[in-house]
Order: sequence, then C-alpha cells, then structure tokens
Amino acid sequence: MEEGGHLTLRERKKLRTRQRISGEATLLFIRRGFDNVTVAEVARAAEVSTMTVFNYFPRKEDLFLDRIPEGRELLTRAVRERAADETPLAALRRLALGLLARRHPLGGVGEGFEHFWQTVLDSPALRARGREAVEEMENTLAGLLDEAAGGAAGAVDGPSADSRLAAALIIAAFRVAYAGAAARQLKGDPADEVAVDQEAVLRRTFDALERALPGG
Repeated sequence: MEEGGHLTLRERKKLRTRQRISGEATLLFIRRGFDNVTVAEVARAAEVSTMTVFNYFPRKEDLFLDRIPEGRELLTRAVRERAADETPLAALRRLALGLLARRHPLGGVGEGFEHFWQTVLDSPALRARGREAVEEMENTLAGLLDEAAGGAAGAVDGPSADSRLAAALIIAAFRVAYAGAAARQLKGDPADEVAVDQEAVLRRTFDALERALPGG
C-alpha cells in the first residue's frame, strides 16, 4: 500500500480480480445452489485458473462468505480507532447502526438479501462455515476487548475470562438480531420495513448489553 493509505496499481488489480471471482461465484451459487457448483466452474466464469481462485479463496465456502475478513477488520477498527471517551461497546453500537444505515452487506438488511440467506440455509457446508466465522469473530473481539482493558495484545495465555465472556455475549446478541432480520426477509417482508425495525432491535440489544456489561 502506498504512503497515505492509497492502494498501489498491483493491489487494485488484485482487488478487482478477487471481486470478479467472488461476484461470478455468487451468481452461480444463488442460481444453482452452492453444493451444485464446482470451483472449476467458478474459475471458467471468472476467466481465471482454478489455482488462481484458491490463491484468493483457500476454501470454496469463502467464495460466497467472502466478507468474513472484512467483518473482522471492521470490528478491529471500531474498537481500536474509537474516540478516547468512547467505550468499546459504544463503538460497536455505532458500527452496527452505521452498517445498517448504509445497507452494507454486513448490516444484514437490503434488497435481494433473501437470496443470500436462502443459499446459506440450503447448504450444510455454508452453514458450518458460518458457525466457524461466528467463533472467529468472537475470538477476535475477545482479544480486542482485552487489549482495550489494558491487556497485552496477543498474550500467550489468551484474553482474560472477563473479555471472553463479554465477547461471547456481544457476538451472541449480534447473531440473534441478524437472524431475526434474515428470517423476515426470507418471509418476504420489504427490506425498508425490516431495516426500520432492525434499527430498533439493535438499539434495544445494545441497551441490554450495556446493562449486562457495565463500563462498556
């Protein structure tokens, strides 16, 4: 990356290739079902080699759930780059509400998102990868909370029990809120209507977390 945070030409080309591969894979998976499409077929659709696909996505599931790394990065930035007087929990509230307001894919609500959710539900492999991703997010957040509380980042013995418990509660609350929004979209409720209600759900969720985790 160039000085100032701008991507180099090589990095931009790699990002475009990654997006093209993921985009073609998503279309195929939604149209035919995740388990009915091979990585070789994705490679042909994206006009790259199968090896290139695996260079960008080590697992087939990551072709569809391609925003898992972005989710971890957003959690990290929200906690580490928060204002001096802002608690980690307040920063996570701001992140969740901001993603929803922008209709970001990680916000869970948007036009056509029901096709994404249905594809995940129809595939045992994607559901299993989704559970792994939740665990990864929880572990990442536990480390961030420990760091915010004054612990050493990447400590050998891992985050404290308090940080692990807090992370587990926060991620579980996220999961319940997002599952509710997914269920409504799968049922056919309009995205705009779901989004309005989801904002209220998230606010109530974080209010409950603040009572359960005094001090943020």
